[in-house]
Amino acid sequence: MSATMNIIVNGEPRAFHAGGSVAALLTSLGIDRRKVAVERNLEIVPKSAFDTTALTDGDKLEIVHFIGGG
Repeated sequence: MSATMNIIVNGEPRAFHAGGSVAALLTSLGIDRRKVAVERNLEIVPKSAFDTTALTDGDKLEIVHFIGGG
């Protein structure tokens, strides 16, 4: 059984597997990583770092979706 941690995503508490990355979180939420910006603990996470940025217990994330249109 894998350990879990508690994080906050867009103001909502969430349990997530310990040691997971930003990329893994986006995948688990069904979010296309190409169309979002992610802020972790008030710092922007570059898209190039989604795979290598590990989440830790208590992290606060804001995920903003880009919506195209005209």
